[in-house]
Amino acid sequence: MSFLIDTHVLLWYISGNKKLSEKAIAIIENTKNIVFVSKASLWEIAIKISLGKLQITMPFETLELFLKENDLEVLDYNFSHLNFLLT
Repeated sequence: MSFLIDTHVLLWYISGNKKLSEKAIAIIENTKNIVFVSKASLWEIAIKISLGKLQITMPFETLELFLKENDLEVLDYNFSHLNFLLT
C-alpha cells in the first residue's frame, strides 16, 4: 500500500516524538508499504530551519540519507500535478 506522510509526521518520525502513534510508526516501518515524503515538506523544513523557526535532530544535509536508509521515497511533482488539483 502507498502512503504520503506530511511534514509533521516526518518531523515526529525523525525525532522519535511520542506524538506519532504506534500505528503510524508501523505503517512507515512496514517494508511492504511505499511511504512518500513530498518535496514540498522538505522545502518547508529547509525554510523553517533557515529562518530559525525549526531545529531537527540531525543536520539537514543528512536528511536525504535518513530518507534512503528508512525507505522513504521523495515524491516529486510538476505543474501538471498541481493543475490536476484545480480540475
